[in-house]
Amino acid sequence: MAWELLFGSDIGLLSLFTILFVLVMGVYFARYFKRKMDEESQQAPR
Repeated sequence: MAWELLFGSDIGLLSLFTILFVLVMGVYFARYFKRKMDEESQQAPR
């Protein structure tokens, strides 16, 4: 029943979109911050 509500109603689809958006945003920010930290560590004087 929960799956029918998630995929079959407007509120369920909006919730699914929100969950997916937050997950994708988290992955994007994690990769972005890691890349910036790696750049900064390479530019730092040793």
